[in-house]
Amino acid sequence: MKQLIQNLKTGETRLEDVPTSQVRWGHVLIQTRRSLVSLGTERMLVEFGRASLIAKARQQPDKVKQVLEKIQSDGLLPTLEAVFRKLDQPLPLGYCNVGAVLAVGEGVTDLRVGDRVASNGPHAEVVCVPRNLVSPIPDKVSDDEAAFTVISAIGLQGIRLLNPTLGETVVVFGLGLIGLLTAQLLRLNGCRVIGMDIDETKCQLADQQGIITLNPLANTDSVKAVLSLTNQVGADGIIITASAKNDEIITQAARMCRKRGRIVLVGVVGLNLNRADFYEKELTFQVSCSYGPGRYDEAYEQQGQDYPLAYVRWTENRNFQTILQLLASGQLNVTPFITEKVPLAEYNQLYGNMQSPKRIASLLTYPERVNHSPIIYLRDYQYTACGSTVGIIGAGNFTSSILLPALKASGANLKTIASAGGLNATLLARKHGIAQSTSDYRQILNDPDIDLCVITTRHNSHAQLTIEALKAGKHVFVEKPLAIYEQDLLPIIEAQQTAERFVMVGFNRRFSPYSQKMKMLLSRSSPTNERIPMNVVVTVNAGFIPANSWVQDRAIGGGRIVGEACHFIDLITFLTGSLVTSVCMNAMGNQASETSDSASLLLRYKNGSTGVINYFSNGSKAYSKERIEVYAQDRTLVLDNFRQLTAYGFKGFSQMSGRQNKGHTEQMKGLIEQLHTQSNHSNILTQTLIPFADIVNTTQTTLAALRSLREKCWVDVAGVGMVHRPSLRSEK
Repeated sequence: MKQLIQNLKTGETRLEDVPTSQVRWGHVLIQTRRSLVSLGTERMLVEFGRASLIAKARQQPDKVKQVLEKIQSDGLLPTLEAVFRKLDQPLPLGYCNVGAVLAVGEGVTDLRVGDRVASNGPHAEVVCVPRNLVSPIPDKVSDDEAAFTVISAIGLQGIRLLNPTLGETVVVFGLGLIGLLTAQLLRLNGCRVIGMDIDETKCQLADQQGIITLNPLANTDSVKAVLSLTNQVGADGIIITASAKNDEIITQAARMCRKRGRIVLVGVVGLNLNRADFYEKELTFQVSCSYGPGRYDEAYEQQGQDYPLAYVRWTENRNFQTILQLLASGQLNVTPFITEKVPLAEYNQLYGNMQSPKRIASLLTYPERVNHSPIIYLRDYQYTACGSTVGIIGAGNFTSSILLPALKASGANLKTIASAGGLNATLLARKHGIAQSTSDYRQILNDPDIDLCVITTRHNSHAQLTIEALKAGKHVFVEKPLAIYEQDLLPIIEAQQTAERFVMVGFNRRFSPYSQKMKMLLSRSSPTNERIPMNVVVTVNAGFIPANSWVQDRAIGGGRIVGEACHFIDLITFLTGSLVTSVCMNAMGNQASETSDSASLLLRYKNGSTGVINYFSNGSKAYSKERIEVYAQDRTLVLDNFRQLTAYGFKGFSQMSGRQNKGHTEQMKGLIEQLHTQSNHSNILTQTLIPFADIVNTTQTTLAALRSLREKCWVDVAGVGMVHRPSLRSEK
């Protein structure tokens, strides 16, 4: 199928061939018939992409500040690489979609194949959309009309926040498409509407809808004009649907409002508010968020948890339904706003010049026949018998920025990459020369050419995908964590021992040249080759992540202790050469929970070593993100942010410094070498880079830490996650 995307780095808008999405739980698969081009929102994205790097920086001063902080902590080159990687991630365009249902996922019971629906799906021939963002279209509403559903809901939500009453005067600043729709909806609400725009064509179109219009270029003083139209009282409410970089519009809005009037911002304008204007009139100002309650709430949108109607009358989906009902009754008329209909293949007619003043609403039309293949072949695949053919499940930021460059540097033979929607996988496949992209990860599991399955999806899927890959006869590299619940661990162990395939977890820090140097120095200090007990203190200045992030969701990300602190448990295990026997965890706050991300872990090791991990999210970004201190035999090692290692008391060595290196590339090189070795000893599971017993122990330790927090005591690690304790087969 084809999908329209925007590259923010090059400014290119292009139609991309991608695999057809697979329907997921709680989602609806839709074949698109129409989609509406949002000339405001999409023009901003296109113009941002085409702007110079300096111009991009000027538009996002808050991002510039973050970049400067990252340079201070991580260094210039890693920061610049991160910035360019971010800009090089193309965005899907569009959010006003109409089509017919192709398939419904589990949990969706009120839609059927063939139903016509409106959704916020992008400009693509097939889209997969969560059920709460899909609304059935009444028979009386045409596809062209239904394409206005989502964008009309944006205006409707602004009106709901304004809460106008019958007979009030409301000013709509900006008569673009959203402004025109908002003005018409206000008239249906019994309001007297004054529309303002500097484009005379839009003013004339609003006039035809019965709206009083003012053109600031024709009227010398818009504020006086509104006051004159309201008998010097002022407007009861203002809805701003315009886009402007300065704060002139918000200033004018405040001045033309009556005392105790209301202002709602739907568009994007400067917000340098004049306190006097708002103070003297006791004005109310509110910013409207998209289509309505539920927007950006993962529980509502992705997990399908609706808000009770009695308590939240108007959710985003109910706003969609309202618009469709108004269209069906003929009360909302959108036909006059349609200025052109363009086939998807001819998209450049629209995106080549989005500044045309004649355009109000442009529709993209779609072919009836679509290629529904779940896999795209981007280049000829060259099979090699070296045993290092790789398939990747997951195409997120980590895969793009870290994993794929490391795999390419290792010489891996990359055959297939999978992502749920297909788009990210295709973009990464093109960029990194991968032969195939797919939206169905089972294509990788069922491919006999693929030796290693790399899993980089969200944390809650790691355990199940690892088990499926092992049962398919694949070796597995799974990005941390291995599992987020205790009951997931034993099935993984059983699958690994049955399949006799190795499982590697992305504990990369032990492979950093700095960590390797520390290990060598510590081993050198023990001439008898005995495991000398040591004290290791790790401080992680992790930084703040919002509570509504999937990482913080216990059921999806597992929380940051399970999902991230495991890195440092493994590192201490590597340095001490021992396994954790018990753990105690304490978290900040009286209401500490399993997703607390400011916590301290105390670790006891079998050889008498101790570990302390201070994982904090409330520190300064200017301070180093990771610091490791090792104390042993009157000697000390300090590793600062994997950029500088300082030794105290070690003869012949005092310091090692350079570019930040957390060991990703070194781990991937070792992993591919492991694959080569394994292919030459197919009947024997050879020694892995990280012993499987270490991986299991680290996973048990993170889960035991959560139990420790719940039970407020030390917890023995050995039995965690085990119905019965299997003896882990030693790797030879």
